[in-house]
Amino acid sequence: MHGLMQRLLAEAVGTAFLLMAVVGSGIAAQRLSPGDVGLQLFENAVATAFALMALIWAFGPVSGAHFNPAVTLADVALKGRPVKEGIAYIGAQVIGGIVGTILANLMFALPAVNWSTKVRSGPDLWLAEVIATLGLLMVIFLIPRRNGIIVAPAVGAYIGAAYFFTSSTSFANPAVTVARMFSDTFAGIQPASAPVFIVMQLVGAALAIGLVWALVGRRR
Repeated sequence: MHGLMQRLLAEAVGTAFLLMAVVGSGIAAQRLSPGDVGLQLFENAVATAFALMALIWAFGPVSGAHFNPAVTLADVALKGRPVKEGIAYIGAQVIGGIVGTILANLMFALPAVNWSTKVRSGPDLWLAEVIATLGLLMVIFLIPRRNGIIVAPAVGAYIGAAYFFTSSTSFANPAVTVARMFSDTFAGIQPASAPVFIVMQLVGAALAIGLVWALVGRRR
């Protein structure tokens, strides 16, 4: 069992690399495939899916590789993780995500903090965030622990697919949503749009907790 500080460091570093993958690949896609939004989204989705898979394999043995406050909240509710520890995880994820976005901006010679102007709002996108988060948490918590080795590719595959089957491109992560406010690029989200996205993600998490509890019970 790793110590709490080791686990928090793993969550912060893992989330930072996840945001570098999300934001950095979005910037690269815009530059490599100008004028083709579909191809840009495909490149962004593939890079994110593979990076997420690798990061879960790398950091999972240390912290569980949540990288997502919604996952941490579900872990508290379903597996009995201490609330104080859950709060610490969420803090590390948010900080790590912001740092990762800043580093992605700098890698592509953009200002460190470049507030997004991309409006993402409307009932269709809000519903998509509920569905995206619900599906993600069901994938994570319904795969039996004895088959944990397949969680990483399953999560990567789900997120890659959800980029396309959800109208919001599947943020499904409050820490990612906060971090993506800091980059006015392909993956960005206007700060005014973020709060409702986060609320909808928490709604999706609550639904997932209820469904997982009903299907397999707690502490799976």
